[in-house]
Amino acid sequence: MTIKETLAQKKTGFLYGNRMILPFKARFLKVVIDSDIITDFSPSSKGITIVEEDLYTSLYFHDYDSLRDTLSEFEAIKIVLAEKEDNIFDVSKHMKLAVYKTDTHTATIEETDHDILFIE
Repeated sequence: MTIKETLAQKKTGFLYGNRMILPFKARFLKVVIDSDIITDFSPSSKGITIVEEDLYTSLYFHDYDSLRDTLSEFEAIKIVLAEKEDNIFDVSKHMKLAVYKTDTHTATIEETDHDILFIE
């Protein structure tokens, strides 16, 4: 599933412990959680590990025990990314998403307005 299909079909992700599961594969450029801005996604990164499975992607946040406890009702995990097949050097292909917790382990995924302030 692509990011665009996920948004069009209003698919959700999951938050389990320090793991966020997203129903798509992508090229991650930046992840913002709480006051942390993560841009290093190399295998040696201490803050995050991204594991791409057959049909989804898991992000493990090593500095957090529980994402659900970290986020308030109005806070989101913000992500800058591109579709897997897109050229990451074409900035027009970059997408900005916000992932919000719900009352259950599901997480809503929304595209943010490109005109609003997003941590750059």
